[in-house]
Amino acid sequence: MLIYSATRAEFAEDIQKDQVTRLIQEDYTAKIGNRPPEAEINAWTNSLNQMESVLTLGEIEPDAGIAIEFQIPLTSKRVDFILSGRNQKEQETVVIVELKQWQAANKTTKPGIVKTILGGAPVEVTHPSYQAWTYAAFIKEYNLEVQTSGIQLKPCAYLHNCLRGDEISSTFYEDEIRRAPLFLRQDDNSLAQFLNQQIRSGDDSEILQRIENSELRPSKHLIEYLTSLLKGNDEFTLIDEQKLVYETALELANRASDGPKQVMLVHGGPGTGKSVLAVNLLAKLTSQEKMAQYVTRNTTPRDVYQAKLTGSFRRTEIGNLFKSAGSYVKEPKQKMDALLVDEAHRLSPKSGVFGHLGENQIKEIIRASNFSLFFLDENQKVLWNDIGDSNEIRKRALEQHATITEINLASQFRCNGSDGYLTWLNDALQFDTQNPTSTRVYSLDQINYDFRVFDTPNELRERITDLSTEGKQSRMVAGFCWDWRGRRNPNVEDVVIPEHNFAMRWNLTEHGTKWIITPESVSEIGCIHTCQGLELDYVGVIIGDDLIVRNGIIQTNPLKRSKDDRSIRGFKKALGEDPIAALRKGDQIIKNTYRTLMTRGLKGCYLFCVDEETNDYFKKFLRL
Repeated sequence: MLIYSATRAEFAEDIQKDQVTRLIQEDYTAKIGNRPPEAEINAWTNSLNQMESVLTLGEIEPDAGIAIEFQIPLTSKRVDFILSGRNQKEQETVVIVELKQWQAANKTTKPGIVKTILGGAPVEVTHPSYQAWTYAAFIKEYNLEVQTSGIQLKPCAYLHNCLRGDEISSTFYEDEIRRAPLFLRQDDNSLAQFLNQQIRSGDDSEILQRIENSELRPSKHLIEYLTSLLKGNDEFTLIDEQKLVYETALELANRASDGPKQVMLVHGGPGTGKSVLAVNLLAKLTSQEKMAQYVTRNTTPRDVYQAKLTGSFRRTEIGNLFKSAGSYVKEPKQKMDALLVDEAHRLSPKSGVFGHLGENQIKEIIRASNFSLFFLDENQKVLWNDIGDSNEIRKRALEQHATITEINLASQFRCNGSDGYLTWLNDALQFDTQNPTSTRVYSLDQINYDFRVFDTPNELRERITDLSTEGKQSRMVAGFCWDWRGRRNPNVEDVVIPEHNFAMRWNLTEHGTKWIITPESVSEIGCIHTCQGLELDYVGVIIGDDLIVRNGIIQTNPLKRSKDDRSIRGFKKALGEDPIAALRKGDQIIKNTYRTLMTRGLKGCYLFCVDEETNDYFKKFLRL
């Protein structure tokens, strides 16, 4: 979607008459449907005047095309500034310019991530060069007109207020800057020269109109690249009933191209291969030239599976195949061929950072695609506002006249393939609330799964560290019962158990979402938000004071969760409205959380409970 489109001469006239911001604002309101934020309006005024000066320096031809706030199809992202025309070889060329008003930006330890001041506070954001490159990559990989016409895409970033660029221009970001050159305030002449090299003659905005009206289709390069990533990768091999789900999904996706919408529900517990299936289907549907995307609410699974596919923590061309569940708030009806929703039990009613956008993520996903596949395990709903359950999905599917297909995945590939461990764990956590002291059917004696209860958190940490040193993927996780004090001070430990002289940092800072596969992150401890949907060889779990045992009965208390934990936001309000229902829901969330944490390990789970009686309970339960 083009918000503002003009020739170079028309843009210069609008700048001279001081009306370009007003025109963009009017077009934005008409096409987006709401008034742009004041900060964005101010940014247009400041940045576009600066761009006009650079265009004049570069002697850009009057008939070159200009677009401002071009919304990239299938995303909510918008390109700040686009210049179109032909280069000195007469090749059709589009220059993508990411504009920033930052005065400075600091280097981080994360590839493609910098820290700058936004809203008066330092925040981590993507490097502007990386941002510009991903916009160009998405257009190149999905826009049929760009692919078939050979249109050259040249991304760059321009920080016109930034004088100090030593950190943002660091060699640490050389990959990002190589893909999209970075220009600072003192680089006006260099940017002008760059633009002049790319745009030597104009096109009267004709190239931009063709891109705007183009059909969307994955490129051959993207198909070949994604297919090559799966070849020989045993981690993504399909086994037994996974094959049935895979073939059924492909059949439904093809049927949906010509017939009614198709909605598929795949039910499966932890370790049944839901994510492996989603990635395989993503590759296959893309190879069939279908517009498919892998969708999760949480960032962590998306980032980890991209890294597992590519073998790199840096973003590549396939990054645009992985989307958040909130990406379809304003997506037109049936824009996508297929949306593959992993961890569907984590979907929420609203989207956006403040939870104020859209109506219902399930409804929006079904609306946006011909075929939508929901992988879900309702026993892993761990947030107060999780809405992903079978009834809600069926309801939303029927509202949109979709045909519904449901399949169960039963085979267990995690926990050494042991369904017995899961049954034992359900008994140990007393999910049968009607009779919590009922006699167990299963014992761990005959199960080839390493479950141990440790006397101290230090012994647990030592065991996990040793396993990691031996090359086994092992990490510690805990219930979110400790505040995230180290968010602003990296020298502060978060998970502190003073009686054992134990302290560790939450993983939520340095290594971010890729904590679980970053080798040196074994020194950090994770939580439900950074490990759900993922797996380890061995997991060490610390149960906090939100779950204790008294006289053999498990008691849960959401109020023992950290104030930083969004899982139980809404509990206090619900407690005042309907205490019995609120306590029942809070109990389910806490038990689901620990069941999820205690099923992350393929080969073993090690446990320590902060409460001594609770620790003794699990020891005795283990010996029964």
